[in-house]
Amino acid sequence: METLFLSIQQKIADNVPELRLIDEDYGQLNTEEDTYPVTFPCALIQVEEINWQELGGGKQKGTATVRIKLAIDCYDDTHHTSGTSHKAVERLRFYNKLHEVIHLFKADTFMPLKRIKSVFYSLPGNIKVYEGIYTCTVLEL
Repeated sequence: METLFLSIQQKIADNVPELRLIDEDYGQLNTEEDTYPVTFPCALIQVEEINWQELGGGKQKGTATVRIKLAIDCYDDTHHTSGTSHKAVERLRFYNKLHEVIHLFKADTFMPLKRIKSVFYSLPGNIKVYEGIYTCTVLEL
C-alpha cells in the first residue's frame, strides 16, 4: 500500500512542477478556518480502499481505489464579460494534465491506474477541487 502512495506522489512530483504541494489527503481542505493548511495549487492523494483476494502462500492481490484531488484557489472572475473567462479553461487543462500523468501509470507492485470517475466541486474561500478516482490491481507478494 505504501508503495502505491509513494509511487503516485513521486510520479506527480516529477511531471507536474506547477504544484506547490503534493501530499496524502488527511482532510486538509475540510477546515472551518479562513486559511487552509496547504498551499495552492496542490494535489492530495488518498488510497481509499483495497479489496483483497488470497492467492495462496501468504500472497494477496487487491483492487485499490485511489482518489486524487487537484485543489486550486480561484481569484479571477470568469463570467462571460470579465475578459478572464479563459482562467476556468486553464484550470480544466491543469486537471487534464494531472490526469494524463496518472492514467495508466504502473509500477512493480501495482497494475495501471485507470480512471473510473471525475468529480468537480467548489469549497468556501474560492477553492475549486477537481477529483479523479482511479482503480488498479495491487500485489503483495
